[in-house]
Amino acid sequence: MSIEGWGWNSYFEAFWRGSDWEYAVPARVVAQQRKFWRVAGDFGERWAEANGKLRLAADEGADWPAVGDWVVAELHGADTPAVIQEVLPRRSKFVRKSPGKKVKEQVIAANVDTALLVSALDGDFNTRRIERYLAQCWESGARPVIVLNKVDACEKARGKAGMGHVAMGTAVCVVSARTGQGFGELEGLLRPGHTFVLLGSSGVGKSTIANRLLGQTVQEVQPVRESDNRGRHTTTTRELFVLPCGALLMDTPGLREMQLWEAESGVAQVFADIDLLAAQCRFGDCRHEAELGCAVLAALSAGTLDPARVENRRKLLREQEFLRRKIDPQARQEEKQRIKQIHRQQRKMYRNGKFAG
Repeated sequence: MSIEGWGWNSYFEAFWRGSDWEYAVPARVVAQQRKFWRVAGDFGERWAEANGKLRLAADEGADWPAVGDWVVAELHGADTPAVIQEVLPRRSKFVRKSPGKKVKEQVIAANVDTALLVSALDGDFNTRRIERYLAQCWESGARPVIVLNKVDACEKARGKAGMGHVAMGTAVCVVSARTGQGFGELEGLLRPGHTFVLLGSSGVGKSTIANRLLGQTVQEVQPVRESDNRGRHTTTTRELFVLPCGALLMDTPGLREMQLWEAESGVAQVFADIDLLAAQCRFGDCRHEAELGCAVLAALSAGTLDPARVENRRKLLREQEFLRRKIDPQARQEEKQRIKQIHRQQRKMYRNGKFAG
């Protein structure tokens, strides 16, 4: 298959022509296993490894190849791994904060055109989780589509599918990967040469969706636990598949933890309705908690705004502020100075008897 079939376009061509890679060819990363990558291009497919310069740069925080990336690859013998010299600038990337205590970015999928955000219409259905995925997706540069799976197992699927305030104009497909219900609409989104990624928690049915779209079983599936409708990891690696229609589909392992990474504009887009209300508040620095003339509180009192949605927005904004202080030294210093100022004011008030009983 040609590189155009793998998603090569004018965006990447412009970067390639602007550099001098005489003995290298463009290749797309289609799978990864530890520190080896499967790359594809006009030459076919083969395994590849990173050169020493790229490994050193990665240790210093530079981009490390991820599935979906376009890379500069140097080819050797047919039985010898290719050598990745550089990662081309990404057109989009879906990321999260890496799990655990380390404050580090983890790239889940690169150069994606459309992200299929899969949620299951069963006991583990969670609209707040969908808002979280939407925020990071809008930040990524990819177009989101909400896919509500397991409609065959949920009697109240229609009510859960009415997600106007959550989707905010994002397309919603209601499907059953088991029976094929609703797949006509989903398949209508697929376009040759465009890259789609399946994202969601374990047990939502991503691998079953992938198998149905591929027309064959390429990913193992396991049933969810009956006790809590939570899934088990079946897909353990990220891999890019070519669908019969020519579209490219990336399946990913289920995400147990989805902490946002630098997604302020994504959060703003997901909660644009609340931001529009906030612009009508009497005070520009309104925190929407107890202030007079707060349009957000007025909407909550009138029942036209979901309290859980407002609280989720606050939670995501707090996460972003915490992350900003962790990764931005200046922001950390500003926060320390702010806290010191508050403490000084409190000590002054104590000395002046403001807090006397």
